[in-house]
Order: sequence, then structure tokens, then C-alpha cells
Amino acid sequence: MKTITLTEAKGNFPKFLRMAEKETIVITRHGKPAGVLIGFEDEDAWFEYKLENDTRFLARVERARKAFREGKGIYLENLKFEDETNESTSIDKPSPSA
Repeated sequence: MKTITLTEAKGNFPKFLRMAEKETIVITRHGKPAGVLIGFEDEDAWFEYKLENDTRFLARVERARKAFREGKGIYLENLKFEDETNESTSIDKPSPSA
């Protein structure tokens, strides 16, 4: 993690944006942390970050975990879905490796 001043960030933002792809950069104002610059190496990293910081998604995951702990969950092999022909299909269990 690198720490820079707001003045440094303003003076050379492209440089610090490139650096942020490799490490988190804390931006300080008057010697105190004021913000963070986080870069992403690819779209997957950006998507992962969005999910990890989406309070609605995290709440939904927690509700699902709670329901599963209470015995209200559905095992993947019991899950059914409809395909394009509206026919109900089960997910097959993976076959054991030989």
C-alpha cells in the first residue's frame, strides 16, 4: 500500500492510476487519509470488487446462508430449471472420475 498527498495525486494522476493496478494507493489531505485509489487488472477484478461491495448482494447472500442453515436450502443436484422449450430439467450429478 502506497500513501500519497492530494497534491501529488492531482499533479500526476495517470501515473498513480497505473500504480493502483498493482497496489492500493491511499490519498491524504492535511496528513489524514481522505480517499483510496484502487485499480483493476481486468474486468473480472472490477466485477468481483463490485459484488464484494454491493450491500444488497451481500444481504441476499447472508439471507441465503441463513435459510440454508435452517434447512430451507436446495442442493444443487435437486435444482430444476426451464430451458428454452419450457421443459423442466434437473442438473445431473457429476460422474465420478475413473
